[in-house]
Amino acid sequence: MPVALLQPGVYIEELPSGVRTITGVATSITLFVGWAPRGPTNRALRLTSFADYQRAYNGLDSRSFLGYAVNHFYDNGGADAYVLRIADATAVTAACDIGDIHIPASSPGAWASNFSVRLTRRVDDATRFTIDVIQPSANNAVLESFANLSVNRTDPRFVLAVINGRSAFIDNLTVAAVPTTPANATAALNATTNGVDGTVIGPADAAFRTALTNAFDVGGIADRIDLFNIVCVPGLTDGPTIATLQQRVRNRRAFLIVDAGQTEIVSTVVASLAGKTGVNAPNSALFFPWVQAPDPLQQGALRPFPPSGFMAGIFARTDSSRGVWKAPAGTEASITGATGLAITMSDAENGQLNPSAVNCLRTLPVYGTVAWGARTLDGNDARGSEWKYIPVRRTALFLEESLYRGTQWVVFEPNDEPLWAQIRLNIGAFMQGLFRQGAFQGTTPRQAYFVKCDRETTTQADINLGIVNIFVGFAPLKPAEFVVLKIQQIAGEIPT
Repeated sequence: MPVALLQPGVYIEELPSGVRTITGVATSITLFVGWAPRGPTNRALRLTSFADYQRAYNGLDSRSFLGYAVNHFYDNGGADAYVLRIADATAVTAACDIGDIHIPASSPGAWASNFSVRLTRRVDDATRFTIDVIQPSANNAVLESFANLSVNRTDPRFVLAVINGRSAFIDNLTVAAVPTTPANATAALNATTNGVDGTVIGPADAAFRTALTNAFDVGGIADRIDLFNIVCVPGLTDGPTIATLQQRVRNRRAFLIVDAGQTEIVSTVVASLAGKTGVNAPNSALFFPWVQAPDPLQQGALRPFPPSGFMAGIFARTDSSRGVWKAPAGTEASITGATGLAITMSDAENGQLNPSAVNCLRTLPVYGTVAWGARTLDGNDARGSEWKYIPVRRTALFLEESLYRGTQWVVFEPNDEPLWAQIRLNIGAFMQGLFRQGAFQGTTPRQAYFVKCDRETTTQADINLGIVNIFVGFAPLKPAEFVVLKIQQIAGEIPT
C-alpha cells in the first residue's frame, strides 16, 4: 500500500506482476547405493567428482562394484551424484581415548588404522588445546586441525560443539561428566577400539537387500535427499528387490537403471525380466550385457563391470548436451573407458531382445562400444505402453518435478480467476521455453503443449473443497528407433 495521502503530490505504488518464473530441475543427479569400506552409513553424501568419492569412501575396492560405478559415471559425463553406503551390522567403528575425551572415527571400518589423533595444549593457556588428525605414513601430515578448544561445556569452543559433525575423520566425541584438560598426547585412531570392515555384503546378500529397501522407505536415508533423478545399485539383479525399488523410485519421480545378470546370455536374458515388468516398470530400464573395462587395481587387466554406472554417465552427458528429451542411445552414446563387452551380439540377436525391452550395448565399427537401446522395462512391443521410451518417461518426470516445485506458491492463494490466470501465465511461459528448445513435437505451441486452468477444470465443488485443478499436456518427442530407407531404381529418363 502507498503512504497515507496527506499532502498534494505524486505518489508511486509498485504493483506485483504475477510472474513467478518456473525453473526446470536438474535431470541427472544420480544416487549410487552399495558397500564401501569407509563413509557415513546414516546419510548420503553429495559428490561432484571421483576425487570426492576417494576422499569420503576410500576409493576403489575390489570387493565392491560401487567405487567402479561412480568412477564410470564421472568418466562418461556425470557431474552430480549422491552415494549411500551400506555396511553390515558386524562393522565396527574405531576409537581412541585421550584423557577424558573419547574420540571415535567418523564411520565404521578398518580405514581408521591409517590415522592418528594428536592433542596439544596451548603454552600460554593450559585449559585450551588443539586436536589434529594426522597420517603417520605420510610423515605425520596434518589432515585436519581444530584449535583453541576447551572441555568447558559453556565455552564457545567446547570440543564437542566444534568437532562433532564437522570433521571428515572423527565424530561423535564425548567427554567425562567432569572433565579435565588432557595432557599432550598422540594416539592411533584405533587405539581403544579397533575398526573392522565387517562382512562385505552386496546385492546377492539378503542383509544388503533389506538395508537397501529400508533406505528408500518413508523416513529412510534416501527419502531425506531433496532431489535425485537416477538410481543405480551396481550388480543388483534380484527381481523382488527390483520390483520394490521400482515402486519407491517412482514415488520420488526418479528413474532406476537396472543391470542384467553377469552370467546372462542372449537366450536367457528375456526370461530374467520376470518380476521386473510390473506396474512401476516405466520408471526403469535394463541394459545388457556387462562392459569389459580395465581395472586399475589389477594393473589394467580387463574385467566385466555392470553397465549401470556407464549408462548413468551417458544419461547425464546426453541431458547436458541435447536435453532430457533426447534418447541416451545411438552413435553419440559411446561408452568411455570400455574396451568391449562381455558378449558381442549380432544384429539378429539384438533384434530378438529389443522388442522385449532389453536395451543392448553394442560394439560398432568406427563408433566403438555404444548404447543401442532406449526402452523402459514397460517397453515390450506387446504391451503398447505410452511410456515405452526412456526419453518420453524422463521428460514427463522432469515436467512433473519442475511444476511441482514451481507451483508451491499457489497454496493458500484465493482460488478464483486471477489465480488461474497467473497459473496459466507462469506454466505457459515455462512450457514455451521448453518448446523453443525443441523439447516437444509440433511446429507451433498449440501443437506442442497446452495449459488449462479455468472454470472447466476447477468447478465450484472443487473450490469449496480448496482444490485447484491444473491440466498440462505435452506432445513428446519419440526416438527414431527404426530408420527405413526406400531406394528405387529409376527406369527411363529422369524428368526435369
